[in-house]
Amino acid sequence: MTETLFGGPTLPPAYPERAAWGTAPKLRAWQQEALDLYLANSPRDFLAVATPGAGKTTFALRIASTLIDSGAVNRVTIVAPTDHLKRQWADAAAKVGIAIDPNFKNSDGQHGRGFIGVAVTYAQVASKPLLHRAKTEAARTLVILDEIHHGGEALSWGDGLREAFDPAVRRLSLTGTPFRSDTSPIPFVEYAEDRDGIRRSKADYTYGYGNALRDHVVRPVMFMAYSGQMRWRTSAGEEMAASLGEAAVTKDITSHAWRTALNPAGEWIPAVLAGADRRLSEVRRTVPDAGGLVIATDHEDARAYAGQLKKITGESPTVILSDDAKASSKIEEFSAGDKRWMVAVRMVSEGVDVPRLSVGVYATSTSTPLFFAQAVGRFVRARKRGETASVFLPSVPQLMALANSMEMERDHALDRPEKEDGDGLFNPEDSLMDEANREEKASDSLTKGKFEALDSQASFDRVLFDGGEFGTGGEVGSDDEMDFLGIPGLLDAEQVGTLLRQRQHEQLNRKNRKSPAADAQQVPAVPDHRMLMDLRNELAKNVAAWAARTGTPHGVVHTKLRTVCGGPPVAQANEEQLKSRLRKLQDWFVGRK
Repeated sequence: MTETLFGGPTLPPAYPERAAWGTAPKLRAWQQEALDLYLANSPRDFLAVATPGAGKTTFALRIASTLIDSGAVNRVTIVAPTDHLKRQWADAAAKVGIAIDPNFKNSDGQHGRGFIGVAVTYAQVASKPLLHRAKTEAARTLVILDEIHHGGEALSWGDGLREAFDPAVRRLSLTGTPFRSDTSPIPFVEYAEDRDGIRRSKADYTYGYGNALRDHVVRPVMFMAYSGQMRWRTSAGEEMAASLGEAAVTKDITSHAWRTALNPAGEWIPAVLAGADRRLSEVRRTVPDAGGLVIATDHEDARAYAGQLKKITGESPTVILSDDAKASSKIEEFSAGDKRWMVAVRMVSEGVDVPRLSVGVYATSTSTPLFFAQAVGRFVRARKRGETASVFLPSVPQLMALANSMEMERDHALDRPEKEDGDGLFNPEDSLMDEANREEKASDSLTKGKFEALDSQASFDRVLFDGGEFGTGGEVGSDDEMDFLGIPGLLDAEQVGTLLRQRQHEQLNRKNRKSPAADAQQVPAVPDHRMLMDLRNELAKNVAAWAARTGTPHGVVHTKLRTVCGGPPVAQANEEQLKSRLRKLQDWFVGRK
């Protein structure tokens, strides 16, 4: 291969239009560190785990360029989950002088002249593993396995990958989410026992969201949670109602309330879409080409949400459906343009590169950690320092838990602990098949008339950011909601946290700024148990946030609050005593003694 074809241009850290602040002329620090580690050891297999948006493609192509230039390899095969990602890889490789054929079909036998290799899908390899083995054996082949966790999705896929690429001289595996919800082993990944005897995947290099956020490589993400009252009819004809995300209800009721919220015929989705569009308008004041993405459950909902967005904005959004032959070209057109909104079902949830996406609406009932992490990953790709991301989502326990654990680093476990997690929240080790079956049954119940969504109302619940929760709730369109929708679009992570705490403090002061006469009229003859429960829950959340920030145990924080503010333990405290402790906590957050 000629030096002109494969050695020419200097490889940037990412495409110039989205390179991280201050890193355009060279590799990002993590990429250089991982590259140095790779070159020092020259391993046959290497697993790099880097958070979505960190620049895995750039890292892999730098390795490919280095190996080609040194003569260690003379063929490259890239394996990706989808056809769109094949083309995306080929385009990225072409920018650094590596010619990859994304149009190769198994029936072709050989790739086209002028190409050093091909980009194929996992399904493509699994259907003809011996063909790809022959191609691998015919040259010194580097295999790049993008989002390698897909290699364990089916026994045939895993076996096919091993058969096809066992002869490769080098294999580079990449993923932003190295965990799976089942115990299918991922090919070419090393597993090691932890202290509990559970075999977990072992990465050669890991670069998590927390590190990327501190390095300004990714955007800070604010999760805007919305609750509200839902009403539906059961299979027995009984009408039921519940608040979205209410803690003291069964999983079935949570699921039905969630699906009622996502029903396009109700008022919850239009209200949340309107709030998301207001947020997008605020972001576009400083980031003029910022775009939004709605992730829908199915094609019917996607079309309905698109219609509602057109009513809100006056502009038809780009709709991406999996059965649309023009889907890839639509994504590329949206990425290069400045339209406000794109609506998609699943195909934009992983790997697809639209750097200008800044606002998202998670309007799907899928709640696996894998899907959630990949979906949120569409919004974190930083182009310059200070860009923020906002994701709107239903206030349900599964999603709240996932949003609060954004910085958690997970590995894939091949074994099960003897005692499964029974807290009612989503367990990353749940069976993928069980999850699929649950969703299938829930979908069937809707389509067969066993469940009927009747009515939904939206209300602003809270903002989740960096493990903390902010906001006191409020009606849609209220000042309480606008306090957070109006946060500037260019802030670093520390500034976001400071501003969120200030807004919450202002809201608490606003709620407590009432006339004595009004207070006298509103004091009930007996304690309001609902209000007391809400205040206790709010106090618990703020204590948890302060404990996480300072490293102080929860009990110590509660004891200090009692010492400073007086009064009995939380369970016996009255309304004013609980509010006093909340005010003191907010003083601590803003730096007042």
